[in-house]
Amino acid sequence: MTLLETLARGAGAIAAYAAVGVILMIVGFYVIDWATPGKLSEIIRSERNPNATLLTTSALAAVGLIVAASIWASGGRLAEGLAGTAVFGLVGIVVQTVAMLAFDRVVGISVRDLVKEQELQPGARLLAVTHLAIGLITAVAVI
Repeated sequence: MTLLETLARGAGAIAAYAAVGVILMIVGFYVIDWATPGKLSEIIRSERNPNATLLTTSALAAVGLIVAASIWASGGRLAEGLAGTAVFGLVGIVVQTVAMLAFDRVVGISVRDLVKEQELQPGARLLAVTHLAIGLITAVAVI
């Protein structure tokens, strides 16, 4: 294989993984939007709510961890890697959402209440770390 062919193949793989990653982040965003009251993009953009922003960014960072681990674990097998990335990313999104709802019910930290607060709340920090921890756990499980 020539250098040009290797570069073209690598660039194609990067583009494919990036596309799957972006799609997963968009799905993740809309799942978080579904789990919170109001329109999340409006809460972040117009109301500039720090709690909604922190919860969203931590969840998307966790999805990024899962995508990166899936790519690493693919071992250069593009088709399997893309499929694994999509499946593991979706599993991570579901687990994060279930954890967020469980914290709401079991621990009493209400996402609905957090996104109404204009000051950054300790509960938002806790849920953000939970998102990242779940992303890291899922990522390591993939590897």
